[in-house]
Amino acid sequence: MTFEFNNNKPIYLQIVDILKLKIISGEIPTGSKLKSVRDLAIDFEVNPNTMQRALSELEREELVYSQRTTGRFVTENANIIIQLREDMAKMEISELYNMLVKLGYKKEELTEVILKNLKELE
Repeated sequence: MTFEFNNNKPIYLQIVDILKLKIISGEIPTGSKLKSVRDLAIDFEVNPNTMQRALSELEREELVYSQRTTGRFVTENANIIIQLREDMAKMEISELYNMLVKLGYKKEELTEVILKNLKELE
C-alpha cells in the first residue's frame, strides 16, 4: 500500500484516520486481529514508532485493544463503531456545509443542490 501523507497533520494521526475508516467501513472487521506493529509500519511505509503511536491512539479511543501475548484486535463493541461513524459523518457534513456556504449557497438551497448532485452520481 502506498499512502500519500499530508505535511499539515502528523503522520500518526493520518494513520489513525485511515484505520478508523477501514474499521467503520468493515474492511477491517470487528474482533479481527491486526497485523503486528512492524508489519503495519512496512505496509504504511513509516517508522515502527509512528505506527505504535497510531495504534496507541486507537487503543485510547477504544477502537482497538491489546491482548498481552496475542496482539491487537478491533473492538467488538458495535456501539463504539456506530458512534464513531455518526461523528465522522457529522464532521464531513459540517465541512461540506462550510464549503457550500463559502461558495455562496444559501442555507435554503443546500438540500436542493445536494440532492441534485446525488442524483447525478447515481
